[in-house]
This record gives sequence, structure tokens and C-alpha cells, in this order.
Amino acid sequence: MIYELRIYDCLPGRLPALLQRFTDHTLGLWERHGIRQAGFFTTVVGDSNQRLTYFLAWESLAERQAKWTAFTTDPDWHTARDASERDGQIVANVTNQLLAPTAFSSVK
Repeated sequence: MIYELRIYDCLPGRLPALLQRFTDHTLGLWERHGIRQAGFFTTVVGDSNQRLTYFLAWESLAERQAKWTAFTTDPDWHTARDASERDGQIVANVTNQLLAPTAFSSVK
């Protein structure tokens, strides 16, 4: 199993719009494309309270490539993203890392 850590830094005051987009659109599209989330988090104490952090679970890099490409090229995703940004850009920066669990990890 491979886990993808994704961190979205929102523009000031725009985190609620990002959370709404995930709730109303993104998660349903991920379900359609077979993308499995492994947890979502907002920052309580840290560098920014305008940050969404989440994990995705993948069986392999090949699975990630196929399913992520299908999602990012889905016209319904483009429509939802564009509509959610009608009042302006939401995300200032996205970072991601692909992680493999250690032998002693509680998550495999």
C-alpha cells in the first residue's frame, strides 16, 4: 500500500469554500473513480489554520496514475472546480508526497 499525503494551503478565508467543494463534489467524483481517502484534517495548531491535509490510499503507483488521471480529466471535476472558484481562487499552493508504511507502522 502507498499513501499520498496532500496539503492544500488556501488563500485567506477560503478554506470553507474548499471544504464545501470536497463535501459537495470531490468525494463523489473520487468514489466514481475508485479513489480511496484515508483521512482528512484541518490544522488546529500549526503554521496555518487555512490548510487542509489529507491522505489517499493506493495499491500501487500504477493505480494512482490511472485513477488520478481519470479524475483530473473528468469534465464533471472541471465544472465543479470552476463553479467553486466563481468568487475567486481557493487554493494558493498544493504539496504532495507518496509514502510507504514502515514495517512497524500501525497503518499497512
